[in-house]
Amino acid sequence: MTRSNDIEPCYLTAAEAAARIRDKQLTSEALVRSCLDRIAERDADVRAWTHVDPAHAIAQARELDKRAPAGPLHGLPFGVKDVIDTADMPTTQNSPQYQHHQPAKDAGCVAVARQAGALILGKTDTVEFAAGGRKALTRNPHNPAHTPGGSSSGSGAAVADFMVPLAFGTQTGGSHIRPAAFNGIYGLKPTWGAVSREGAKLLSASCDTIGWYGRSVADLHLVAQAFRLRDLAAQQPVAIKGLRVAMCKTPYWNKAQPAGQKSLATACERLQQAGARVDEFELPPTFRGLSDAQRTIMYGEGGAAFLPELLKYGNGLHHDFQDMAENRRGVTGAMMVEAYDLAASCAKAFDAMFADFDVVVTPSATGEAPEGLHTTGDFIFNGMWTLLHMPCLAIPCMKGPQGLPVGVQIIGPRYADARLLSIGDAVAPVIDAITPERAAHRG
Repeated sequence: MTRSNDIEPCYLTAAEAAARIRDKQLTSEALVRSCLDRIAERDADVRAWTHVDPAHAIAQARELDKRAPAGPLHGLPFGVKDVIDTADMPTTQNSPQYQHHQPAKDAGCVAVARQAGALILGKTDTVEFAAGGRKALTRNPHNPAHTPGGSSSGSGAAVADFMVPLAFGTQTGGSHIRPAAFNGIYGLKPTWGAVSREGAKLLSASCDTIGWYGRSVADLHLVAQAFRLRDLAAQQPVAIKGLRVAMCKTPYWNKAQPAGQKSLATACERLQQAGARVDEFELPPTFRGLSDAQRTIMYGEGGAAFLPELLKYGNGLHHDFQDMAENRRGVTGAMMVEAYDLAASCAKAFDAMFADFDVVVTPSATGEAPEGLHTTGDFIFNGMWTLLHMPCLAIPCMKGPQGLPVGVQIIGPRYADARLLSIGDAVAPVIDAITPERAAHRG
């Protein structure tokens, strides 16, 4: 591999690599070859990818190296979850029915990334349709006996294992933030609707959100620039001293494992020691119903999303999707209306609470990644925020008793993504004690 300043290019964060490409200290081809070598070395064990074409990737990189930078992602390799359409690669949905499916055009998010200069390196494994059925083959790179989370399994593992600096994931319940926690990386789930979902498999129109992974807040910010998230240019640096932090255990605190509870306490203790004002914050009792409301809406809208698949494939379709399409959970119209109304009232109430604090810190998962590939973990600490359409930023925090990453997430009001990233810039170096370990590993 070609080394850049004595660091293997695949170990660079996206922000570091972008700066070196901009300063002509690194080429896109050198970065891509380094990532491909890493994939060749590690993917037989991690199994993050469903499609990689090395010759095509290198050809793309050489072309980008001939061009003037087109945007903030110029020359950076990007992984794409295999439920998101790509015009030059198959989109299999991890479904037996879609193994040879070749879309005619890129999904909206892929088109934006390409126009911002990104190079699509390949497709990453996923839970079937990002909704149920078959699990990904992907293993947690920290311990292959454990899940990387899901449904964005391959994207989270690929970024964590230095195979690619950036990758797209999706979230309907906890499919983006939870893998970030389990793999010890950074992830942004933007405000619902801030990024086009065109060309990504639909499960729940009210919840489905496209996000991205990186290995620093600066990485997430690069992609946010490409997507022109609102108010980025208006942000000023945030000081930790005096920052008003709400520690929110949520109504589901009894679901948190000791490692998950310790992670939240540790993050808040570190922030307090750095000068932030941390106060425990209890959500109103009405918020307790949000987890059930999210599931009601997800399964109710999922019925409409998978009816075409049922009519076409019948019993060849996995029973998870048959169940949704045939409404075997018995979701009624009244249940849907009640769930929508609860979400609307709680979202408005939660936005108003930011008059008293700047950011919420809450668990990003129950604890360490569970053992086994039969599960992707519980999304109890994610679903309510997805339903409320709040932006969420995952930050690694510590290692648990099994030596696996445990993280937290910071949350802001709707369409305050830019402010959340600025707060993330300030708090991540304080919360993330795993960063020095990662830096030592890549040397």
